[in-house]
Amino acid sequence: MRVLVAEDHRVLARTIATGLRRQAMAVDVAAAADEAERMCLLTAYDVLILDRDLPVLSGDEVCRRLRELQDPPRILMLTAAGELTDKIYGLTTLGADDYLAKPFDFSELVARVRTLSRRAPKQPPTVLRFASITLDETRREVSVDGRPLELTPKELAVLHLLLVAGGAPVSHDELVRTVWDEHLDPRTSAVRATVSRLRGKLGDPGLILADKGEGYRLCD
Repeated sequence: MRVLVAEDHRVLARTIATGLRRQAMAVDVAAAADEAERMCLLTAYDVLILDRDLPVLSGDEVCRRLRELQDPPRILMLTAAGELTDKIYGLTTLGADDYLAKPFDFSELVARVRTLSRRAPKQPPTVLRFASITLDETRREVSVDGRPLELTPKELAVLHLLLVAGGAPVSHDELVRTVWDEHLDPRTSAVRATVSRLRGKLGDPGLILADKGEGYRLCD
């Protein structure tokens, strides 16, 4: 899942981004509304966490503009304006998909982001299976032949993308775009190292094959 956090409070933005990355999400950050709009036009984000009070251009205006796109991201407004009238205005007039007032509990934010991502079209089933691998998306639990595995957030996100592909190759660039964020150097060995660790935990190196020039795929 790829998320954009549009928040001008640097400490809060960094805290949210770090926490979501620990939940196996790829997260980018924008400090201004016009920057957030530009990033949404260039990247297909699943969820946009949007502060209403942003510099240069208001979050309200960005929400209105993004709603005109053919396939906009799901928008979660995160704002200090927490009165009932503010919420109704954000959800109805502005067209936000969800509304969360500050201060907030981080576990609630994660739950709302995950719920919004499931509302998007063409979502895979809750439980993904391929060969001996099972991934329960809701519980974030992975097993191989019934044996539970402990995976890092990045390993879990890579495996999820490979399972969704169902044996089709997933390119290195797609892994970088979906699992990491815009700051990762595409030439880095991070993808290869993560796949290598994942193979070791799966216990069968042959479950993940590297197709030269095409990326990685699951093999039964």
